[in-house]
Amino acid sequence: MKKMLAIAFALVLAPLSAFAAATDGASNFKEGTHYTTFNQSPVNGQPTVTEFFSFYCPHCYTFEKNYVGAIKAGLADGVEFEQYHVDFIGREMGPEMSRALAVAQLLKVQDTIKPAMFSAIHDARRTFTGRNDVRQLFVDNGVSATDFDKAAESFMVNSTMKKWKKAQQDSGIRGVPSLMVNNKYIVDVGSVQSLEELTDLLNYLAKKG
Repeated sequence: MKKMLAIAFALVLAPLSAFAAATDGASNFKEGTHYTTFNQSPVNGQPTVTEFFSFYCPHCYTFEKNYVGAIKAGLADGVEFEQYHVDFIGREMGPEMSRALAVAQLLKVQDTIKPAMFSAIHDARRTFTGRNDVRQLFVDNGVSATDFDKAAESFMVNSTMKKWKKAQQDSGIRGVPSLMVNNKYIVDVGSVQSLEELTDLLNYLAKKG
């Protein structure tokens, strides 16, 4: 968490214009300094950068508003960006918030629900005590209660939550926001000095396989 705060201040001053992946300096990225490897299996499929986050995390809200769009824009062609919700923040509401994101992704309303949920928690200080409160936020943002309920108990949503839980456990992350590449590398964001360097590192690891 402290490392995320350090990079947040650094990124405010970083130039935001150059997002293309650079080869200069890529050889300077070192395991144990800039990233750690938690999975030795070969990478199959599309290169992917994954952000672990929680709706309850204020730093994740800042990261979402200020940096996620720029990071996505800076990724090389063919590198996918995805987001997993962790369940270890928010007590009993942690899993429910993971379910909320999985439902939003299934219904393709994440671009509406994510900012609404973040704002409700951190700006409006709204309290969520159960699934009914989550459902109401979806309804307030144009999703029918029937569609929400059907999606919330669907095989796809339950499978997505299990996938996120496994990735959370396998990677060993303890704080958010955290960045994972190719289900293999965890990025030490405190080791970089700018947004451009961060995207260079992400692209380097995505290509590394």
